[in-house]
Amino acid sequence: MIPIIDFSFLEDILSQVRRPARYIGGEWNAARNSSRENVFRVALAFPDLYEVGMSYLGFKLFYWLLNEMPDVVAERVYTPWIDMEREMKAAGLPLYSLESFIPLKEFDLIAFTLPHELSYTNILTMLDLGGIPLHSSDRGPVDPIIIAGGYGAFSPEPLAHFIDGFFIGEGEEGFPEIVNLLKKLKIQGMSRDERINALSREAGMYVPRFYQAEYTDGGNLAGIFPAVDHVSSRVTRRTVKDLNQVFHNRTDLVPCMDTVHNRAAVEIMRGCTRGCRFCNAGMLFRPVRKRSAENVCSIARDIIKNTGYEELALCSLSTTDHSESERIITDLKKDFDPAHISLSLSSLRADMFSIDLAQMVGQVRRTGLTFAPEAGSQRLRDVINKGVTEEDLLDTVARIARQGWQKVKLYFMIGLPGERQEDIEAIVHLVKAVRREGRKYSSKGFRINLSVSPFCPKPHTPFQWVGQESRELFKKKLQFLRKNLRIKGVKFNYSESDAAWLEAVIARGDSRVGRVIERAWLNGARMDNWTECFDPLVWETAFTEEGIDPEFFSTRERLPDEVFPWHYIDAGVTRSWLWNEYQRALSGVTTPDCRRGHCSQCGAC
Repeated sequence: MIPIIDFSFLEDILSQVRRPARYIGGEWNAARNSSRENVFRVALAFPDLYEVGMSYLGFKLFYWLLNEMPDVVAERVYTPWIDMEREMKAAGLPLYSLESFIPLKEFDLIAFTLPHELSYTNILTMLDLGGIPLHSSDRGPVDPIIIAGGYGAFSPEPLAHFIDGFFIGEGEEGFPEIVNLLKKLKIQGMSRDERINALSREAGMYVPRFYQAEYTDGGNLAGIFPAVDHVSSRVTRRTVKDLNQVFHNRTDLVPCMDTVHNRAAVEIMRGCTRGCRFCNAGMLFRPVRKRSAENVCSIARDIIKNTGYEELALCSLSTTDHSESERIITDLKKDFDPAHISLSLSSLRADMFSIDLAQMVGQVRRTGLTFAPEAGSQRLRDVINKGVTEEDLLDTVARIARQGWQKVKLYFMIGLPGERQEDIEAIVHLVKAVRREGRKYSSKGFRINLSVSPFCPKPHTPFQWVGQESRELFKKKLQFLRKNLRIKGVKFNYSESDAAWLEAVIARGDSRVGRVIERAWLNGARMDNWTECFDPLVWETAFTEEGIDPEFFSTRERLPDEVFPWHYIDAGVTRSWLWNEYQRALSGVTTPDCRRGHCSQCGAC
């Protein structure tokens, strides 16, 4: 009999913490699994707060996908906030699932989603609260198998000590196979080690225990090589071929509290070939695949019917690039307008077609438009291959202001490769130009919400060879922008350079960085992706205690032939193509979108 947490005992704890609704489950449409026996139990683990995880489309998709599989039960678990962690430890209460209040260690499989590098200490918190040894090598025969997937799995080494296996690629394509395999092996009575061995033979799986890292005398990584004969030297991502043929949930959980994105969502397209050279997702999820208008509308109608949500988001990396986006919006509005159900679009571009679509859904009068020029000057936008001109942006602003919209949001990055002082000054110029253009046509004033973030070079992009700028230089640039953008109607927001520094270290790190993650966690690092919790001193101390120079992973420029910690992962785009794109960036040469021109031979197709 699987043990279940006594809810009456839990009630005493919940009265001591903020937002207890994070920990009670019971949502409308949630699976009810507590009475089921002889099933394979999967804990879907999201290393952040409930309200963040409940807004993550991929995480929710697998919840519904697994719960439709025979003899499989999937339940959810999120990271508790610091007050709840404290109360749980004091009471000896283990981390539990929200559906059945089953302790985490009682599951057969725990599957972590890896959404962001600064969430990695949360994984250790969840394992610790779940009574599961942190290190894969310390787990025994009755411990669950721990796997991880998602964006972070494409650079897995910083978590290699803690995760039994990484799934590389798009989960609909292979995750159900993994679950069915482990279920079958459990029924056959296979030991935990035998099951992990079998896992390592599956396409798209990287199991760190069967590989060994080797280093040069200078401390550089020489390579990560198979330590046994049955694993491959290259792990190839699993990729969905046809988005119309894979699962998409047609119902959804309705949360008991407000969440970051409290709405229904449909993924209408996957992948992007715009080719922004800084964009990790744009490289990892090529080629472009789209759902048909009929499929999108059918899924959307079912989700709204089954949840009662009053807003539906149409999601992708570049939503308005869908060739049938206008038809989708037109068809859905026929059904949704009479019921006062609104549509929203993600990832709008600064072009007239995007504005026409935004006007169709009516979202912009409420929330404003969001544009991401990324760089202030055209020279630097060409370096990063951002196909937006100042003329595009100003023409768009003039048009929306004439039609009565009062606000835009602008996103920029600083510290981009090849950036000069005049590029920082160009941000100020462009913001002022947008303000002038908007105020020409706005009788009530025109507002700009401006966000600036330090650039973080990411794996599997043309900029993976670039060293990140120093924190000191980031701070000087932010100080310049703060001083020169004290303008009426402009609200200036910025991301801290310390957080971007740590993000770069972890994203580009090898297994040695895993020791620092654990040390920082032992020293009190928690919820590092939340500004009120992040303490750079804790991390600096952890690097010192482990004898590791963080700048080796962040600010150091890579050699052309350097071996990266992710070299054994085939993510689709080839290393030679990424290098050529990097050289084109250094020369300020753009690469056209291959959907509208010639194939650039990136390798993803």
